[in-house]
Amino acid sequence: MTGSRTAARGRRGKEIWQLIHFERAVLATDLAYLSEEQWSTSSLCSELTVREVLAHLTAGASLDSVRWLAGVLRCRFDFDQQVAMRLAEQLGASPAETLERFRHVVASTTKPPLPVIAMLGETIVHGEDIRRPLGIHRDYPIGTVTQVADHYRDSDLVVLAKGRVRGLRLVARDGPFTSGAGPLVSGTTVALVMAMTGRASYLDDLEGDGVDLLRRRCGTGTA
Repeated sequence: MTGSRTAARGRRGKEIWQLIHFERAVLATDLAYLSEEQWSTSSLCSELTVREVLAHLTAGASLDSVRWLAGVLRCRFDFDQQVAMRLAEQLGASPAETLERFRHVVASTTKPPLPVIAMLGETIVHGEDIRRPLGIHRDYPIGTVTQVADHYRDSDLVVLAKGRVRGLRLVARDGPFTSGAGPLVSGTTVALVMAMTGRASYLDDLEGDGVDLLRRRCGTGTA
């Protein structure tokens, strides 16, 4: 029985890596013809530009557990400093180099000490951090974003999500995702994922009695 569970987890992990690789490849294609000005556009990710978020994704795909721990020790457990240091390593001398470095890790299975599903979540969320300000729309496979939504509703790892939606009923109107009980928050699965991870600009895409509470939890309203 233990062997069967291990094999099933292995197959599951392989399937998720395939989704990650596909989403990375689509993002690289979406960014292939950006202007210099577009690369400098502010992303949805706390004071980072589009180019810097892409470098952050490259860093995540280049950093194994040993290098991650070494960086944590070097930065004296300042995790924000570790993120900034690794981002700078992957930024390159120009936007073209930033994009080329990302292309180089599209098929990587290297990761920090995180579950594989968390890497898929990072790919989707940071992809939207980049695409939304640039006006690029991505129709994600509903199965992919549903898995990401299922992950975030049960996790406060890396980003507060579970705590942000506690006491709310989330319902996707484009797929099977539902979660919780309480005041309703309804919208596309992508919008729910982005709101769960604190991206306030997606709140206007949501409906229901629970949106105001979620807005306050995202830091865009009165407490």
